[in-house]
Amino acid sequence: MSTELEDLRAQALADIDAAEALDVLDGHRVALLGKKGSVTALLKQLGALPAERRKAEGARINELKVELSDALNARKTRLEAAAIDRRLQSESVDVTLPGRGRRAGAAHPITQTRRRIESLFVRQGFEIVEGPEIEDDYHNFEALNVPPDHPARAMQDTFYVDAGRLLLRTHTSPVQIRTMEARQPPIRIIAPGRVYRVDSDRTHSPMFHQVEALYVAENVSFAELRAELQAFLEAFFGVQLKLRFRPSYFPFTEPSAEVDIDGRSLGTGSGWMEVLGCGMVHPQVLESAGIDGSRYTGYAIGMGIERLAMLRYGVTDLRQFYDNDLRFLAQFA
Repeated sequence: MSTELEDLRAQALADIDAAEALDVLDGHRVALLGKKGSVTALLKQLGALPAERRKAEGARINELKVELSDALNARKTRLEAAAIDRRLQSESVDVTLPGRGRRAGAAHPITQTRRRIESLFVRQGFEIVEGPEIEDDYHNFEALNVPPDHPARAMQDTFYVDAGRLLLRTHTSPVQIRTMEARQPPIRIIAPGRVYRVDSDRTHSPMFHQVEALYVAENVSFAELRAELQAFLEAFFGVQLKLRFRPSYFPFTEPSAEVDIDGRSLGTGSGWMEVLGCGMVHPQVLESAGIDGSRYTGYAIGMGIERLAMLRYGVTDLRQFYDNDLRFLAQFA
């Protein structure tokens, strides 16, 4: 059996060393060490040998088995390394080609507009104040001189959280009330934030954003209000504007006005366009907040952030701001 083992060893090592593919090498493994392999067959023949030879021949066969297993593993490792090298060569990256790169993200156009509004008012000495989005009926309506039978209180216009006591605020004016309750004039604040109303179409959304401004001090006049709005709107749009104040009605201001700008100044050629509402704070609102209405006066301004964003960017459908279409949003990067 010794001669047979040496012949098998020499031939097997030669075949293993000559194998150039993993599948060929695996074929040699099966032919040598598989259940029907040559080495396995030799182990099965040990039972026919005399007892005195069986141990020695078995040891030699096991040594051959270990040697062939090591040779197979070593050859497999070399073949796998060679395959990886070939793949790296064939799939190499040409680093001289220009990269695709990744475009940096940008703030949402509504966020950009809000920040622009805030910065312009802060530059004029206003303080940014925020308040709760879930409000009580008193701060959202009653303290603002909104009568119990006013349409704004109706279920179809307001999102009520419980039975008429708590609601999603319909404007950021409650922040003005809470501020006046907490401090005495002079007060110069803006209140930006989300507000909620039951409304949805191309120019309205159930959730949208407002910024309201409040200035209360001694001898505040409508002329100051007009000058403030002229300066703010011209700075916001970056052009000289013609403004028109139309008499209007808000329960919390008297007198009240809607403010229009001449769209031709923005290059739209659409004539007068409404942009915001304003007015002098109603004395009863001041008294409700604990401020002496005979001594102090003030003005309030309310504007929709989406409305100003639409005018500034030329967007005609408010819903585009919330569709998350990257093709649309990329224009504002």
